[in-house]
Amino acid sequence: MKPITQLLAAGAAALALFGTAPAALAQNKPHIGVSIPAATHGWTGGVVYWANRTKTELEKQYPGLKVTVKTAGSAAEQANQVQDLQTANKIDTLVILPFESAPLTQPVAQVKGKGVYVTVVDRGLTDPGAQDAYVAGDNPGFGKVSGEYLAKALGGKGNVVVLRGIPTVIDNQRVDAFMAVMKGQPGIKVLDAKHGNWNRDDAFKVMQDFLTRFKQIDAVWASDDDMAVGVQKAIEQAKRTDVKLVLGGAGSKDYIKKVMDGDKVVTADVTYSPSMIADAMKLTAAARVKGEKLPASTIIPSVLVTRDNARQYYFPDSPF
Repeated sequence: MKPITQLLAAGAAALALFGTAPAALAQNKPHIGVSIPAATHGWTGGVVYWANRTKTELEKQYPGLKVTVKTAGSAAEQANQVQDLQTANKIDTLVILPFESAPLTQPVAQVKGKGVYVTVVDRGLTDPGAQDAYVAGDNPGFGKVSGEYLAKALGGKGNVVVLRGIPTVIDNQRVDAFMAVMKGQPGIKVLDAKHGNWNRDDAFKVMQDFLTRFKQIDAVWASDDDMAVGVQKAIEQAKRTDVKLVLGGAGSKDYIKKVMDGDKVVTADVTYSPSMIADAMKLTAAARVKGEKLPASTIIPSVLVTRDNARQYYFPDSPF
């Protein structure tokens, strides 16, 4: 397992070829299928943006290489698209960010069994044998960094509620790491944890339920900036003043701006950029053009964003 910074540094010569010698590398002309969730919330909107932008860049850099991008609004639709990419589009390489882990594992394994090289991004499959390579953010690190910051901000005391994402391997990794930190904080009580599905409306409903059931909530780990929007809306509507901290994640420009501006409730964020789909596509294309394989796992670190460093993570022109 290598962090992407280490991988890119070690492979500087290879990455230099992205812009300097595409013709020399074009002896292999892969057809890369990119399967990603539709823009159902801000983060996946960023994924769609980066995937289409990178498709254009790669097809220009590598004459003869083809990239087909497909978006899906559900796990079932994505499973069908994966099969179509192999049978109808005749791809030989698949870069996939699964809508959900379990429903996509078998369809991806079937495609891999037919000789397609598979890079899985972000939401890991339930069987790692269904993939050739994995590129993702540091999900355990995301949960650990979030838990440590929240515990410090609360001074080791208080009541916390947790909003989980869509049921996936990465959600489990984040929550397990967060809860491991909480186990070492006897003064902090996690009242409940429910799935908000990385969706503003779902998070709003979950937070309404929490506010109804719990009379004292000191902090919320929303674990995602989109869910944090729904959480804050519910708190505002309920006119609750007990919630002193809402910690999201993924580094949306709106929440990074809140941190930059010294917001009293949103005092930090944790990075998890949708541009990782671009990293995965570029790394996979470079390897496939040369007939090589990626490392089994490439991890992009999660970084705590506070007012001190927020400006370097603020991209106002980004869709997310």
